[in-house]
Amino acid sequence: MRGKACLMVSSTTISLVDRRAAVAGIGLMTAGIFMFAVNDAMGKWLVATYSVGQLLLVRSIAALILLVPFIWRDRATFARAPRWGMQTLRAVLATAEVGCFYWAVSYLPLADVMSYYLAGPIFVTAIAGAFLGEAVGWRRWSAVAVGFVGVVVCLRPGSAALSWPALIALAGSLTFSLSMISTRTLRGTSDTVLVTSQTVAALIFGAVLSPASWVTPSMRDLVLLALLGMVAMIAHVCVNRSLKLAPASTVVPYQYTTIVWAVLFGYLVFGDWPDAFMLAGAAIIIGAGLFIFLRERQLARRASFSEPPP
Repeated sequence: MRGKACLMVSSTTISLVDRRAAVAGIGLMTAGIFMFAVNDAMGKWLVATYSVGQLLLVRSIAALILLVPFIWRDRATFARAPRWGMQTLRAVLATAEVGCFYWAVSYLPLADVMSYYLAGPIFVTAIAGAFLGEAVGWRRWSAVAVGFVGVVVCLRPGSAALSWPALIALAGSLTFSLSMISTRTLRGTSDTVLVTSQTVAALIFGAVLSPASWVTPSMRDLVLLALLGMVAMIAHVCVNRSLKLAPASTVVPYQYTTIVWAVLFGYLVFGDWPDAFMLAGAAIIIGAGLFIFLRERQLARRASFSEPPP
């Protein structure tokens, strides 16, 4: 009887710890997504005055300053880092994605650009199934098709809304998806190596592009430009930490709160409000993305149960 009571207490304690970890994970994910949204709003504000190259350069310098202690701590991992060719490709893709984002938000409302970027998981599933040989069942292919319908609703072919900035935003979403797929192949690489290579690539691109359109920033804008890199780094830490504290199935859906912040900041800071087509398309994309995520979670759970014990 005493053993049974101890087991019950132990089970309750574990459940309480898991619940607290889940709450902390949700809080960190929400905070990270909020900081990304703040970063995006600052980027839209600054790109009205400064070129995309200048934004990439200054934010990368600020991010590298924050990275120095981690680079020093993990310096031995750089020599052992595998597949530098794939890492270079990933860094170039990630830099192109950021460049597309800043270019797009200089012309479009934040919520519009974020709606296109929410299609990222749908692109990942489609590319993995069509070109990488990953098994994608009819349910997820159906969700991919529905997600693309949402993209078409956002684009509104044949209307004035179909513009080059919208296509650039969509290209940025596709590039983001390719960078995520390349990250899958580098699972054994430390986070410090991945973030550093990506930051260095952005710095190089910024250094090449910015001299042609350099604008000397005021002290206030210089601080904001530096904050672009710092806030993004802190947001990455929050998101990564949330995934370590709680299961992905618990925290990942909260990434979709980004559209809420994009609409809010777009309205409060820039006076933009998405129209009915954009909101409807975003809702379709979010629904398709959540279905794909939940379906993959279900399949992973089945696979874990079907594996024979060691």
